[in-house]
Amino acid sequence: MEFDFSMHEDDAPFDREALLAGLPDQSSEEFSLGALEIDSDGGMPVLNLYTDGGCSPNPGPGGWAFILRVDGQKDGLEHAGAVEHSTNNRMELMAVIRGLLSLDQPCRVRLVADSEYVVKGLTEWMDGWKRRGWVNSRKKPVLNEELWRVLDVLRGYHALEAEWTRGHAGHAENERCDDLVNRVRARLARK
Repeated sequence: MEFDFSMHEDDAPFDREALLAGLPDQSSEEFSLGALEIDSDGGMPVLNLYTDGGCSPNPGPGGWAFILRVDGQKDGLEHAGAVEHSTNNRMELMAVIRGLLSLDQPCRVRLVADSEYVVKGLTEWMDGWKRRGWVNSRKKPVLNEELWRVLDVLRGYHALEAEWTRGHAGHAENERCDDLVNRVRARLARK
């Protein structure tokens, strides 16, 4: 099943299950730890989304992971998935997509990722790609367009801020996401 992007308007709700089912790179292995409890007091909940993804070799077997926490809380939801063949950039994008798709209501989301590709795509490049019909500044089709289109739908639903952090530099949640990626890829390899 493929999601029909032509049916989506920026302010219209979307079918999360259809969007999830239409994603490429469906996971062959997934696991979740913890839970997310959002107490919405009538306002838009504020959440922190930490993500990571990668492949080894690239391209090759890949994994993605996210941690989602209500702002100010220590515990939350950790979720990871692995696919048999992908790329680093696709897994980085999938981590963000799956994190945002886990939310069943509009939220203010602070994304922290170690992928400049993801952060710059969301904050600097995507609006230009859309204006040019999903063509980049070099007049070439945008790589991973189908995943960027999903992120565009999700950023229209959530109030999303994106922040870059250096990978493997001691950021606790980024290190944890990296560990989850490695664990889920190892589980896939044992199958």
